[in-house]
Amino acid sequence: MSLDNKEVSQIAYLSRLQVEESSLESITADLNNILDLVEQLSELDTDSVEPMAHPIKMTQRLREDEVTEIDQSESFQSIAPKTGKSHYLVPTVIE
Repeated sequence: MSLDNKEVSQIAYLSRLQVEESSLESITADLNNILDLVEQLSELDTDSVEPMAHPIKMTQRLREDEVTEIDQSESFQSIAPKTGKSHYLVPTVIE
């Protein structure tokens, strides 16, 4: 796929990008080079390549999931205007 100056101008307009006439030729050439590279990459056989989330095998260090604070829900609910069965009641917003 190859783009011409008119198509690049239209893409820039739709993208709300200001492209000067003096740099339109070089931008068109750069975009065509990128599209050629994508075309080359799409021709590669990637059926045997396993998908990966990151190129380096890494594991994230995680801490133990421990409760570090005391449960204060009863004291907070005691000062709330309205409560139900361990939850807060609020006015209806959507009818």
